[in-house]
Amino acid sequence: MSARPSHRIAAIKPSATIAVAAKARELRAAGHDIISLGLGEPDFDTPDHIKAAAIRAIEAGDTKYPPVDGTAELKQAVIRKFKRDNKLDYEPKEITVGNGAKQVLFNLMVAILNEDDEVLIPAPYWVSYPDMVKIAGGAPVIINTNEESDLKITPRMLRSALTSRTRMLILNAPSNPTGKVYTAEEYKALGKVLREHSRIVIACDDIYEHLYWADSPFRTLLNVCPDLKDRTVVINGVSKAYAMTGWRIGYAGGPEDLVSAMRKVQSQSTSGACTIAQAAAVEALDGPQDCVATMRDAFYERYRYVVDALNAIDGVECPDCDGAFYAFPSFQGVIDRMDDIKDDVELSEWFLENAGVAMVPGTAFGAPGHIRMSFATSIEQLEECIKRISTALNSV
Repeated sequence: MSARPSHRIAAIKPSATIAVAAKARELRAAGHDIISLGLGEPDFDTPDHIKAAAIRAIEAGDTKYPPVDGTAELKQAVIRKFKRDNKLDYEPKEITVGNGAKQVLFNLMVAILNEDDEVLIPAPYWVSYPDMVKIAGGAPVIINTNEESDLKITPRMLRSALTSRTRMLILNAPSNPTGKVYTAEEYKALGKVLREHSRIVIACDDIYEHLYWADSPFRTLLNVCPDLKDRTVVINGVSKAYAMTGWRIGYAGGPEDLVSAMRKVQSQSTSGACTIAQAAAVEALDGPQDCVATMRDAFYERYRYVVDALNAIDGVECPDCDGAFYAFPSFQGVIDRMDDIKDDVELSEWFLENAGVAMVPGTAFGAPGHIRMSFATSIEQLEECIKRISTALNSV
């Protein structure tokens, strides 16, 4: 009998963003000059007061098995965060902590999806959503957006995608990869449709919440539709806002029955998250927040530079956005005029080979013709990338 993966695992793809980062590292190791704009990882170091909290936890011997779904201290810090930043009230039994927001969302999918339950995913989407659904036994249903809808789903789009098997809707704002955020009016309109379908659980992926620069205040769905709280799970974490990607702490607030089911999943998979990282996350959420504003301002400066610079390149169209740290330009005009390039996947490979810039093709996000560029790096590096891209295109 040959060793082979299950049919479910054979049907999924590795993460495109991780694959691009690995390819960039491989080329660098071989001596190539490569700048990677692939991973969504802040280039800032974790703030000192957060690292100090972790050191204190180690010195205090806080190194034993943690509770499955979060220490009491971190749950209380999450409760305070939701109240302070989002005007949402939760109790400890409605809070769960996992090994990153990705695992928290995965726990939710495993906890509620039966075979072939449908999960609605607006496109462009984060690369992992569809395959996470498949692993959990569900069926991803992609809702394709367009420029007319500002790359967000409308009530009409939502209604047309609904079936008797729809079980979950994922809303990600600010979006990875587009940086788009739903307005209060847009949430209100979506909520009107969702009220007609009580079986649907809504997952609000708000991991980029604090990397937000629009004029209006940040809102999550429950700020506009509080009556949907009994079937909405708000997911967040410390990775992006506090430059703590490697600490692997995500959390969520949701209905007690769903959180209890998610806890059961985690108890049989990873168990609890690292105690040291949880102690650091308490300090991140409760400690000084000026570090968040400093990083957000830097990302906004880079955003403005990248969008303007890309739009100055013939054949490239890069829309404005409200947050996160990605540009998601259309390179379709470039693809159309290059005889040897048929799509964004080939163009991304061409940029890697001819410009030494690693980026993720839009096809991985459900948006052919686009390329995602992370601007979580210095202005100097971004200027060099734009120069390389422009030079390479001017040579053909």
